[in-house]
Amino acid sequence: MGWNEAIEDLEARRNTAKLGGGKAAIDKQHEKGKLTARERLEILFDKGTFVEINDLVESRIDDFGLDKKRVPGDGVVTGYGKVNGRTVFASSEDFTVIGGSLGEYHSRKIVHIQDMALKMRCPIVTINDSGGARIEEGIDSLSGYSGIFERNTIASGVIPQIAVILGPCSGGACYSPAICDYIFVVDEISKMFITGPQVVKTVIGEELSAEELGGAMAHATKSGVAHFLYKSEKNCLGGVRELLSYLPDNNQAPLPVKPGKSVDLCSNLVNIVPDNKKKGYDVHDVINAMIDKDSFFEVQKHWAKNAVVGFGRMEGNTVGFVCNQANFKGGSLDIDSSDKIARFIRFCDCFNIPLVSLIDVPAFLPGSEQEHNGIIRHGAKILYAYAEATVPKISLIMRKAYGGAYIAMNSKHMGADIVYAWPIAEIAVMGGEGAVNIIGRRQIQAAENPEEKRAQMIEEYEEKFLNPYTAAKRGFVDEVIRPDETKNKIVAALDALKTKQLNRPYKKHGNMPL
Repeated sequence: MGWNEAIEDLEARRNTAKLGGGKAAIDKQHEKGKLTARERLEILFDKGTFVEINDLVESRIDDFGLDKKRVPGDGVVTGYGKVNGRTVFASSEDFTVIGGSLGEYHSRKIVHIQDMALKMRCPIVTINDSGGARIEEGIDSLSGYSGIFERNTIASGVIPQIAVILGPCSGGACYSPAICDYIFVVDEISKMFITGPQVVKTVIGEELSAEELGGAMAHATKSGVAHFLYKSEKNCLGGVRELLSYLPDNNQAPLPVKPGKSVDLCSNLVNIVPDNKKKGYDVHDVINAMIDKDSFFEVQKHWAKNAVVGFGRMEGNTVGFVCNQANFKGGSLDIDSSDKIARFIRFCDCFNIPLVSLIDVPAFLPGSEQEHNGIIRHGAKILYAYAEATVPKISLIMRKAYGGAYIAMNSKHMGADIVYAWPIAEIAVMGGEGAVNIIGRRQIQAAENPEEKRAQMIEEYEEKFLNPYTAAKRGFVDEVIRPDETKNKIVAALDALKTKQLNRPYKKHGNMPL
């Protein structure tokens, strides 16, 4: 074969690979409101930077008519390119080829790009749109999944791993995204479930649609499986690009710096946070008073709303925020918020992102439902995560910090480097009313006017114990500050702590209460 024929043959093979399952299958994908595998990668990567590899790989199985369905690429596009000017690796499943099903060589391509990402110490994005294991390839399909899961686990905490669900993701396929750091979903497009609606109906008699069982909204609001929810694929992939702008390439790389408009609206905090501890407020307003303008990128905003976690920038630098949200359940900690907070803390610690905790917490949520579903075990995750974290840790006690919840929310005793408190902060075992009901019960009952005695004892208790100065005397609060000083104090502390080093005893790994 001469040069001309060889080059023509190569281009023909490339074009066949780019067509995936063919024009009819691509049109059907578009009719469903979905983009193709390559169209998604064009949005994710900086224009013209994506380099595809293994585009001519094919399945070697001919059984069950696969020889007629087989096309170059085997249902997944893999490669690398630039996102915000930095190298990122990716795989994107192609539903137009045998439903995006995962077979032997399909999985080999994904595993290869995972290995490359880990070797180069760069983030990886996996776009999932697959009908699941390729039944025609039998055990080779299952083996392929296990190889992917193993690499997810080895890379965890070394490089950022982001999963994007843009179609079905069922059965064993769900577990690769679940091991990743973050999962992105699109409403009415993303579907994740271990068993489909028909199986649920057959086994337990409950009839559910795919959307009700494992749609994007269900996983963003109920299960907590999804971290970011969007209305369109384009916006979703834009969200992936935005998240990557906050993260380092790997656990030894510096955090990216992105200068923005510096904001200091802390003089307005006295109007945002009521001094009446029974009144709610939106902690987002507190965050936005001190971070660079429009830089807060919230994680799991639709789930466990009594806690707010996410990334912000202060003077261009990435900071992880962990906050109690007084507008929901009074900011108390429950099972879901404990999981949400602990997971976020551990991610930040993996990638050297300093933590700022904004604290206004009355308690761990009481009740038999919480107790029976394991609030002790789940709540312990927060304590474990904070105590384990070696990144700079700064706490601000805004109003309430009571009991075990005070300890859990990055108290000085749990390893906080700097603890600030506003003058209205209350740090105690419990609030004045609850404390007096216990310790003053007999005195109140013996009084001529029990209600008057009770009010008097509450006032005395609050004056003596419910203020930040008792904690400051013991060194549990480093400084009592005015609200208008908040940003300057936190920025100065972050700067002072940036060279923090903490050596811990050798161990293979700890045993977190999962």
